[in-house]
Amino acid sequence: MLRISDISFAMEGRPLFEHASATIPEGHKVGLVGRNGTGKTTLFRLIRGELALEGGEISLPTRARIGGVAQEAPATDDSLITTVLAADTERAALLAEAETATDPHRIAEVQTRLADIDAWSAEARAASILSGLGFSHDDQQRPCADFSGGWRMRVALAAVLFSQPDLLLLDEPTNYLDLEGALWLEAYLAKYPHTVIVISHDRGLLNRAVGGILHLEDRKLTFYQGNYDTFAETRAARLAVADAENRKQEARRAHLQSFVDRFRAKASKAVQAQSRLKMLARLKPISTPQEAALKAFTFPEPEELSPPIINMEGAAVGYDGTPVLQRLSLRIDQDDRIALLGRNGQGKSTLSKLLAGKLEALSGRMISARKLRIGYFAQHQLDELRPEETPLEHLRRLKPGELPGKHRTRLAGFGVMAAQAETPVGKLSGGQKARLSLLLATLEAPHMLILDEPTNHLDMESREALVEALTAYTGAVVLVSHDMHLLAHVADRLWLVDAGTVTPFEDDLEAYRRLLLASPEKPSKDKPKPQKRVSQADIQALKSELKKAEARIAKLEEMRDKLATKLADPDLYEDARKGELATWNAKYAEVMEGLQRAEAIWVSVGEKLESAQAAA
Repeated sequence: MLRISDISFAMEGRPLFEHASATIPEGHKVGLVGRNGTGKTTLFRLIRGELALEGGEISLPTRARIGGVAQEAPATDDSLITTVLAADTERAALLAEAETATDPHRIAEVQTRLADIDAWSAEARAASILSGLGFSHDDQQRPCADFSGGWRMRVALAAVLFSQPDLLLLDEPTNYLDLEGALWLEAYLAKYPHTVIVISHDRGLLNRAVGGILHLEDRKLTFYQGNYDTFAETRAARLAVADAENRKQEARRAHLQSFVDRFRAKASKAVQAQSRLKMLARLKPISTPQEAALKAFTFPEPEELSPPIINMEGAAVGYDGTPVLQRLSLRIDQDDRIALLGRNGQGKSTLSKLLAGKLEALSGRMISARKLRIGYFAQHQLDELRPEETPLEHLRRLKPGELPGKHRTRLAGFGVMAAQAETPVGKLSGGQKARLSLLLATLEAPHMLILDEPTNHLDMESREALVEALTAYTGAVVLVSHDMHLLAHVADRLWLVDAGTVTPFEDDLEAYRRLLLASPEKPSKDKPKPQKRVSQADIQALKSELKKAEARIAKLEEMRDKLATKLADPDLYEDARKGELATWNAKYAEVMEGLQRAEAIWVSVGEKLESAQAAA
């Protein structure tokens, strides 16, 4: 169990925590959320002991191992699989000792311990983790030095997952993953055997991989049972109640102030006026949760072009004359909202560059509307911003004919406010840089926006603002993103980039998610085998089985919530009740295991029912 008791801490004179407390029971998966800059990463550093508390205490079980990803794996000549295996230092030390030990008793102890930690299956486990994060079998044998920094971050993540620390601290782990890697990580974390705290603004991960939300706001920590959607509903209700109470108090304050203003000068009413002044002084402000103002994005509206704005016929695209994608016969209209799906390395970025005009077609035809303007945003463009220039200077350089007031209005429309507008870009946060890059991508009112991972570095409120802006935008949108929430709310067409070409994906995002998780080695849309027809009796039997599975899940979820409430009771962790705690932890683990089995059965039966109905 992680216990945070009455902690206080300030960074450069700015208080981040004031008498904050929280308890995370052992084995729980928790999302740590809060606005950018509130101190989430600082809390991780405090838990790891890298910073000294000004007051309070953070306690963990004796000898508990804490793990996280602080930096990318080093660019060494060691292979990826060797790098990941080395993360389990106990296994590495035992294997080394097994080679040199001569004492029979010690040899027996070493072999017993190696068996206990399942050392002999370690390579298979490490390979499975690397595969889930996007590394092929051949990749795993290559040296780390062959890979870029972003890929070495994945290796570092694989290493910490493989080492299985008792407390796993992950800070925005999906920022350097693609959609497929993010979905794999969700499933992995949901089954992780120890405690996990993850800082994330990925709504899908916070809904599917965690069972609790730790909210950092107003320098306090508040723990909520349930996933992110449950937290958002609960918090919205709290905000509504607090807002209603504030309105009542403001009305009461206005009434009292009105009496004081009218009668303070009249001798006959002086005593009553003084009495009401005292009542005003006693009206304490109601403490309302700090509601993050939605920092809206304002996309300029382009004029309408005749459809199609892009049309391809048998086009091919690649590098140095070698095609990456071929047989491209695609059409884009101005009202299209397209998500590009496909595993990393299949050509999503290559297609994006072709559409953006950064690559020429090698063969075939690609016809674009004559006046077509395209806005292109990719993660590497954050690095192309000039760190010594302020956002205002970027706009002065790109729009020299505009007045300074117009520049400031543009920046404010993307949430870059007065203080940041005159700050050198090198000193801005990742989120502020992303906002500036989005502004520059839309500066010329493009008819089509191509966005490659636009939500990295954006907090939850900014992601919701981006969804609203893209929904209202009157141009075409082409999206590459690991954020399933963004894709689900913006895209209405899905293109699968796979096997050297691009084809429409006729099913929905949830079906694509199931496809990836069911067949991690090959996400391509293979042609289904012919199915024999099934009877209505078979379908009714499957429906009955599905209902039973749903009822079982509901019952287990109810049991899980009751046990989680019990385990959140701090009194249970007193020394005198350690035996009782072990019993409740065992029950919780048993229920979670049963829930996972029940959900697996439900998914399996649901898929069988879909197949049966299609074949009927």
